[in-house]
Formats: sequence, C-alpha cells, structure tokens
Amino acid sequence: MAKANPEPRRETPRRILIVDDHPMMRKGLTALIEVEPGLAVCGEATNCKAALAAIRKKGPDLVIVDLSLEGSDGMDLLKEMKQHHPKIPALVLSMHDEALFAERVFRAGASGFVAKHEMGEAVLTAIRSVLAGERHMSGRISARFAEQFLDRRSSRVDSPLGALSDRELQVFRLIGAGRKNREIALTLRVSVKTVESHREHIKAKLKLESSGELIRRAAEWDENGGYDR
Repeated sequence: MAKANPEPRRETPRRILIVDDHPMMRKGLTALIEVEPGLAVCGEATNCKAALAAIRKKGPDLVIVDLSLEGSDGMDLLKEMKQHHPKIPALVLSMHDEALFAERVFRAGASGFVAKHEMGEAVLTAIRSVLAGERHMSGRISARFAEQFLDRRSSRVDSPLGALSDRELQVFRLIGAGRKNREIALTLRVSVKTVESHREHIKAKLKLESSGELIRRAAEWDENGGYDR
C-alpha cells in the first residue's frame, strides 16, 4: 500500500505587534499583514506601557510603532525597547515629516521608517526588510543621509524645528495637539517645571516672542500633519 504524501511543512509566521492609538489604522494594518504569507499580527497596543507589557508577554519578531500614542510618545517606546529589548526590531509608521523625524527615530533605536501615506506595498516591503535584519528608509532619506556623510556634517537640517532636541520636539508636538503643561508633564512623565523650561527653550530656538506665538506655530504644524511650512 502506497504511503500518502506527507503534508508540506508550513513556515512559522513572523509575529508582529502593532502599537497605534487609532483603531482604524490598527484594523487596516492587521488586514494588510494577515493576508501576507509568513506574517501574522500577534497583538495590539495603544500606548507605551501596554506595548512594553505585550512585548514581554508575546515576544514579537517585530513591533510597528506610531510616534503619536495614547497618553504617551512613540519615541519613548523606541528608547525603552533599545534598552530592554534590543533584539526586537521596531518599524516606525508615522504621519509626521520623514525629513524631520527619520534621523531621530533611527538614533532612538528604530530599524525602519515609513510615512503613513505610503500604506500598502511600501509597508510590506519595509516589514520584510526589517525582519531580514536590514534598515529601511525611503530613497529620499537615504539620499539625505548620504549627503550629510559626504558633507561631513552630522546634523544638517532644512527646518528650524531640526534645532530642537528630541524632548523639545515632543513637547512642541503635544502643544500643537492642544495639550496643557500638566497634561504634557503627565504624558512625558516629567515635572510641570521641566515642561515650562522646554517651552522657553523652544521659543528661544524658534525665535518666538510669546507663548501665544508658540501655541499658534505648534498648532499650524500639527494641522499640516507634522510638516513645517
């Protein structure tokens, strides 16, 4: 009696954790990933604390991170992962200006950056690249980094916002989102006095005369989707 052909061995899917505070974005990413062979979504989180708990519990192969999270900040999550989970790569998927944020997220520990308007094949390509141990960035950012290297400059910026530190940019973004000092302090887990100090530094670096100017500038930036125009 002839033996039945053995079942083909199925590849174990690479497990992906999605960290984003927008339900529709999480749903869209899950639908995109789940139909792709060899990939599976193992969980979701909306903030830094929940994401770190999910990472410890589920041990994903990749974490997709949005920079704007519920009551927290994606940059802080990247730094926590770099310190406590250095072997798990992170791919940043953000609406914010790639030219302003890409270098920052790579420095914080990310392995890739994709703009949210590039949803679809671009995201899948980035996921595959990062899972393969590569860094993923657009041609635009690759060219920018190459230019910086050739010019032997490590911090060339096209926007005045490039002069802000990572923490100052976080504060600026939260001001643009309408957060008050106490809310910002709670989100970033710092004192109100520290937030006030950051506000003064931002005003000085952007040459703004008053708090009203700072709020207007930050709100305009937020309305433009994180692009300085």
